[in-house]
Amino acid sequence: MLVVVISVIIPVFNAEADLVRTLAALVPAAAEGVVREVVIVDGGSTDRSLAIAEDAGAVILRNARGRGTQMHRGAEVARSDWLLFLHGDTALAPDWAEHVRDFIAAPASRNFAAAFRLRFDDPSPEARRVEFWVGVRCGLFRLPYGDQGLLIHRDLYARLGGFAQIPFLEDVDFVRRIGRRRMRMLPANATTSAAKYRRDGWRKRTWHNLGLVLRFYFGARPQDLARFYD
Repeated sequence: MLVVVISVIIPVFNAEADLVRTLAALVPAAAEGVVREVVIVDGGSTDRSLAIAEDAGAVILRNARGRGTQMHRGAEVARSDWLLFLHGDTALAPDWAEHVRDFIAAPASRNFAAAFRLRFDDPSPEARRVEFWVGVRCGLFRLPYGDQGLLIHRDLYARLGGFAQIPFLEDVDFVRRIGRRRMRMLPANATTSAAKYRRDGWRKRTWHNLGLVLRFYFGARPQDLARFYD
């Protein structure tokens, strides 16, 4: 049986509402030896995020706030060859490690990256519609976002320059550099928080996010777009 060992890197900022669920989903894989370490990179939390991470036995780093900067820092200290980047409000399905093993077992896996299927922690029809269109986007363009996780070998990560240390859309920037031909979608769910959608309205938030991504593709600076995200 192939021995798979990965480092999970989680950037957090005031993530106590969801972090317990995110870490709990990693426990079975850690018990099996699949997860070697969980690296929490904190961007200055003022809630219980660090206490939760400490109780879970995670490696804790303190860094300037910004997911790109935080994840880049986590990759620098991670000890495994395989890196799994995961947001602090995203929990993986119980079968995620099985699909990761299958992916890594492929001879050419080091030349590819992988992400999970998006699900929201919301039972509404609006959530199912957004999930459907995200699935279409990922199926056609292989363009997952950061809340779907990202599994990548550190050699490919290094060749591509890693996450840009920009304040916003670091996930879109990096996946674009990975490219459609090197991206694979794993048949396991990543369930993420729908708090912003519930707050702003599903349609409004979806179009708002899409507009920001399109502006980025047409040359807008992430530094400018970050001001409009929330």
